Amino acid sequence: MSVKRSVLFGAMALALAASPAMAGQAKPDQSKSEAKSDASKTTQEEPGRWDDTRKKALEIGSQPARDVGMSRREVPPILQKAYDDPYSLKGLKTCKALSAEVTSLNGVLGPDYVVGNAYKENRAGKLAEAGGKTIINSIIPFRGLVREVTGAAPADRQMNAAIDAGLARRGFLRGVHLKQGCKTKF
Repeated sequence: MSVKRSVLFGAMALALAASPAMAGQAKPDQSKSEAKSDASKTTQEEPGRWDDTRKKALEIGSQPARDVGMSRREVPPILQKAYDDPYSLKGLKTCKALSAEVTSLNGVLGPDYVVGNAYKENRAGKLAEAGGKTIINSIIPFRGLVREVTGAAPADRQMNAAIDAGLARRGFLRGVHLKQGCKTKF
């Protein structure tokens, strides 16, 4: 199978998994109005689900460009600050300032862990993501070596270290927020 055809099939699989129209398809024993009702419930219950799927699809599709050094992801400034000093309280004397910092970190890292939330997984989405990654990652022969030579692998390690520091900082700030008896929300 040619590389172009492999990429095409991978893109089609991702598009099918990401399609909000699939959520509105009627089941065999379900009317179209019931299916639309179910689709709106899904959209209301999980407002960021389709946006997240599209972001993942774009990230997977742009991976070869990052692998060969044509594109780079920049470390967001809030994560760079966390990487430089994750336990600093400089400029964070008030509850409002602590809350604003945690909110900024949430914007980059995604929502924090919440006790009592049930783990939900979109199995079809995960399968499509795995298939897309497999196809896209097979485009570049000797991918690991290419990533090291072009600087993509060190850049990913730097991004992962910044994310780890951001997670540590968010946990630290939430602890300080709790210890100070703050009532502000994140």
